[in-house]
Amino acid sequence: MDLSLRQIRAFLAVAQTHSFTRAADLLHVAQPTLTVQIRRLEEALDVKLLDRNTRTVNLTRVGRELLPVFQRMVHDLDAVVVDTHEIAAKRRGIVRVAALPTVAAGVLPDAIRSFRERHPGASFVLKDVIAGRVLALVRSEEVDLGVMGGEVKGQDIETLLEASDRLHVVFPKDHPVAGLPSVTIATLADLPLVLMDPATSVREIVDEAFLNAGLIAKPVCEATYMMTAVAMVRAGLGLTILPGSAREIGAEPGLRSRPIDSAGFSRSVRIIRKAGRTLPPLSEAFAEYLRAAFGPGSVVPHAPDGVRREDGPWPVG
Repeated sequence: MDLSLRQIRAFLAVAQTHSFTRAADLLHVAQPTLTVQIRRLEEALDVKLLDRNTRTVNLTRVGRELLPVFQRMVHDLDAVVVDTHEIAAKRRGIVRVAALPTVAAGVLPDAIRSFRERHPGASFVLKDVIAGRVLALVRSEEVDLGVMGGEVKGQDIETLLEASDRLHVVFPKDHPVAGLPSVTIATLADLPLVLMDPATSVREIVDEAFLNAGLIAKPVCEATYMMTAVAMVRAGLGLTILPGSAREIGAEPGLRSRPIDSAGFSRSVRIIRKAGRTLPPLSEAFAEYLRAAFGPGSVVPHAPDGVRREDGPWPVG
């Protein structure tokens, strides 16, 4: 069976006008061309759709039964074409992003708001997950873009931007470390610590930094969520180590944070996508927007004490 859209539109035009002449005018084709299209449609279906003579054109019973089916088909196809044009013109679309919780709660909401001011038809699906899950979601193409920490292995992933996020120690504002000229890893080794879960990119960096310094981090508590770690610091259980961009720090007015002045307390943050795959137009546009937003000299507010650090937490690295 070889049906064409032109044949179906020809049939619908004749059914609407009950005239080959008027249908040809409606479709802007010659009447003989229209006649051939109807004949080929009937031949493809092996059934007669129209009864016609020199005066009238009427639908056969099969033609009447197929009329609403063809109308729905053409309507649905037209709707798909219109929607696709809207997507291509970046007037509409869904952007799917997986990101580290610090990024999802930190810089992404402002970036999404600003992007939607330019593209109000854009909607977002945002998954806040740990680094390994970000990578898995990008690989499976469940999301278009990922923002994750750590290294990325494999030629199937393309890095759009690599940046660094410096780690801070978080402590009660009246804690002795507030008066120290600097906070080093040696300082932290002698203090009770609330550390993130070993599966997180932050914990991996902390453990490696201690190991390289010949020390071992001994947490008094571990937490999966940064807000939980912050609450434990507030309760006096110990100090925690979080990315400087973590807005959870600012949720507790009695807490402060300082960068750690020792090597290794910085994590690589990457914006990634699946290599060799074409993104939807709005997702491609948002990827470029993120690259510009997180580029050199970007200033991202830090939460701890309301201070804007002019070097930003994400200088290009």
